[in-house]
Amino acid sequence: MMKLPAIPKLIIERTVTAALLEDYGRSGDITSSYTLPAGQTAEACVVAREDGILCGLDYAKAAFRLSGGNVCWEKKSTDGDRVRKGDIIATVRGDAIEMLSSERVALNYLGHLSGISSDTDRFVENIRHTGAKMCCTRKTTPGLRLAEKYAVKCGGGANHRFGLDDAVLIKDNHIAVCGSLKDAVLSVRAQIGHLVSLEVEVDTLSQMREALDLGVGVILLDNFTIEELRQAVAVNKGAAKLEASGGVTIDNVKDIAETGVDYISSSKITMSAPAFDFGLDIRIIGAK
Repeated sequence: MMKLPAIPKLIIERTVTAALLEDYGRSGDITSSYTLPAGQTAEACVVAREDGILCGLDYAKAAFRLSGGNVCWEKKSTDGDRVRKGDIIATVRGDAIEMLSSERVALNYLGHLSGISSDTDRFVENIRHTGAKMCCTRKTTPGLRLAEKYAVKCGGGANHRFGLDDAVLIKDNHIAVCGSLKDAVLSVRAQIGHLVSLEVEVDTLSQMREALDLGVGVILLDNFTIEELRQAVAVNKGAAKLEASGGVTIDNVKDIAETGVDYISSSKITMSAPAFDFGLDIRIIGAK
C-alpha cells in the first residue's frame, strides 16, 4: 500500500468539533443523559458490517475524545487496510454517556470515508493492468474535501488539485470568455509562477492539436468517446499527459484506461460512493 499523507490533527479536530456541535444542538444528548446514570462505564467494538477499504479512523477517534475526554480509543486496523465483514477495527472504553453521544458522528465519518475508499478501490482494480491513474476532482462535500481526497488515496487513487490555487486548469468557460484557447494560455503563462502547473480542457481533437502546438503539458479530454480517446493518444505521441474526464463509470473505466490515457478523473468516487456499514457493539461494564 502506498504511503498515506498525514492529515494535521488540528484540521481533524476542527472538522469533527463542528460535526459534534451540529449533532449536540442546544442541550446535548438528552436521550443518553436521561436514560443512563452519571458515571456509568461501557466498552464497545467498532465492527465492519461488510468488506472494503478502511478510512477515517482518526476522525472517529477525535469524535470520541472530543465528546468529553473520558473515552479511550484503541484501533485494531489502519486506514487503507482491506477489512472483512465482522472484523473489529477498534475498541472503545469509557463513560457510557459520552460514548453514545459521539457514536453517530464517529460512525458517520468512518462510513462516509470508507465508502469513498472502497469505491475508489473498485475503480482502481478495473484499471490496474494499465498505466492509468484514477483521480478525484473538486466535486466534494463542502467542508470535507481534505478528508474525502484522503479517502481516495486510501483506496489507491490519486488526487487532482485540492483547490483553485493549486494549479491552473483552463476550462471551456475560461476559453469562451477569454476569446480563444491560445489567448487564455498566453495570458496565464505571462502571469503564473514557474512552479505552477498548467492544464487545458479540450472538447475536440482540433482543440487538442492547438494545445499541443502551444506546448501545453497536461491536456484534459472532456467527454471524448473511446474512439476519440484512442485517436488523441495516437496524435499526442507522448508529448503531453492526457487526462480523460466526463461520463466515467465503473462499467466503462476499463475501456477508457485501455486507450492509453495517463489519468482518469471522476466525481463519482467522492460524490456517489455508497456509505460503508459499521456498527458499534456496546456493553455496560459498571460504574466509574
